[in-house]
Amino acid sequence: MSVTPDDVRHVARLSRVGIDENRIPALVAELNGILGHMEALQQVDVTGVPLAPPEQAAPLRDDARPSDDLQRGREAFAPAVRDGFFLVPRLTTHEALGASAPEKE
Repeated sequence: MSVTPDDVRHVARLSRVGIDENRIPALVAELNGILGHMEALQQVDVTGVPLAPPEQAAPLRDDARPSDDLQRGREAFAPAVRDGFFLVPRLTTHEALGASAPEKE
């Protein structure tokens, strides 16, 4: 399977991405290179190779990390704070602006 310039134009059109016409040959070459690597990987014989259980897979580092210290307290980010929560003023309703409520039939 290979990518053609028309394929690149079609996908760009579908995704609404503007691509300079001069860039299309380079994109075709890059995409075909990626597909070539995928074809090479598909030819590797993995019969008899058991899947490693998750605990034997490549180790990952913990996601836990220290929290970032703020240079200012939380109170500096809002006009009012109570019990650790930001107080946000209520929105003005249409009635408070003088507009009448819609009539019910």
